[in-house]
Amino acid sequence: MTDKKEMPAELKQSLKAEFSKEWRKELRKSIPVKERMKIARQKMSERNPEERNQDFNEVNLGLDAKAAIKEAQRCLDCANPQCVMGCPVGIDIPSFIKWIEIGDFVKSIRKMKETNSLPAICGRVCPQETQCEAVCTTKKATGIPVAIGNLERFIADYERENGKMFIPDIPPPTGRKVAILGAGPAGLTVAGDLAKQGHQITIFEALHVAGGVLVYGIPEFRLPKKTLQAEVEYLERLGVEIKTNFVVGFTATLDDLKKEGYDAFFVGTGAGLPNFMRIPGESLIGIYSANEYLTRVNLMKAYEFPEYDTPVYLGKNAVVLGGGNVAMDSVRIAKRLGAESSTIVYRRSRVEMPARVEEVHHAEEEGIKFHFLTAPTKFIGDEKGQVKAMECIQMELGEPDSSGRRRPVPIEGSEFIMEVDLVVVAIGNSPNPLIPQTTPQLKVGKWGNVEVDWDTMATSMKGVYAGGDIIRGGATVILAMGDARIAAAEMDKYLKSLKSKTQKTKKTNNKK
Repeated sequence: MTDKKEMPAELKQSLKAEFSKEWRKELRKSIPVKERMKIARQKMSERNPEERNQDFNEVNLGLDAKAAIKEAQRCLDCANPQCVMGCPVGIDIPSFIKWIEIGDFVKSIRKMKETNSLPAICGRVCPQETQCEAVCTTKKATGIPVAIGNLERFIADYERENGKMFIPDIPPPTGRKVAILGAGPAGLTVAGDLAKQGHQITIFEALHVAGGVLVYGIPEFRLPKKTLQAEVEYLERLGVEIKTNFVVGFTATLDDLKKEGYDAFFVGTGAGLPNFMRIPGESLIGIYSANEYLTRVNLMKAYEFPEYDTPVYLGKNAVVLGGGNVAMDSVRIAKRLGAESSTIVYRRSRVEMPARVEEVHHAEEEGIKFHFLTAPTKFIGDEKGQVKAMECIQMELGEPDSSGRRRPVPIEGSEFIMEVDLVVVAIGNSPNPLIPQTTPQLKVGKWGNVEVDWDTMATSMKGVYAGGDIIRGGATVILAMGDARIAAAEMDKYLKSLKSKTQKTKKTNNKK
């Protein structure tokens, strides 16, 4: 991603059409490059840590209009913007930022939604610091990138809060039906892209609300449910139908849906199969997979028990195993639910942690403890089968493994005991196995992932595409959306290549 890449010709053309060379030149003159480079990055407001770790309200408060315009002025309007190449969904970042700079927030969000139907979500949970912002020209010049993610969040929130939602013109119906399996970030993205092409879209979702990992896996204090619901409602206004409580592979198989006249399919059922440590005592009471823990709290509102009748164990000494964003979410939830001690136990060092820097920073501010270079070896229970302690061993870093990170190696004789009464295992997930198990003609890899042609996202079955965690294992929201955009473009080509149903009928009648 750090290598300089050439912007696609069609995007260059789009930039030229939207902002003429002369117009952009005048805009640059209004604030010379040297002056732009002196503008400090605008800080997004946050709630006080002592206050926010007591509730589930959102931590970040966003930019105001004045700060957003000031931040947009930091964009250097470079000739070959690498930020676009660093974005998995190919957002026209320079144009949406230029519209903010001149104060036209409506045109900015419309430009954004040409390629991204979920900007309020991406602005909150996408790891911009390792993608678009990592290759930002302003960063190369000053050391600090333009806050692209914060600006994306700003215009999405502006649209929602001011009732400015714009529904683009939809072309006449093509007569083609598409079934999308799973209403997570990949499925929602495919739905938005294909609905804009005039295809009839139905999403089949196993849970009782749409959103997938966005609704069950990410806590309210990072992604409010009302924000997610607004993005889903936008898709419904595009004509997307969402059928909830529908488990494909159980309620009906993919082959069953095929018989109902669907012309193409997208499998976006995610990675809902939790991974465990496979060490003694893992079945003790008080030990959860992160999937179960987050689903109980985020989706089923266990934090409001008994008003909502889904309980969750409230430990005094909570430990979360893992170092990713899921681990950060889990440990911060445990703190909010009243744990006296809420601790991350991670087998590598801080440097190797895959969690976003912002999430780690927020966790530290909220009083979360960290035990690095530590791994559990067994769990110890009391006479009632409740976990009461965890035996650990200290680690040291050896040579890099297949992930590129240094491999943790146990230090002999360094075992010690930690007192715990709540453990959340957040060490990753595997692809959901239900659809592959009920669709044997769908080729899968050795880890249960659906195999695809990465250039098209086509699976081994004609007319069936896939993307997101079902092909990657546990990954990021934005990578799932990137897969989905590739799949949607290829599905649109495939659907338009099919002979019309009337043509097929005429051919059959002529044969008779």
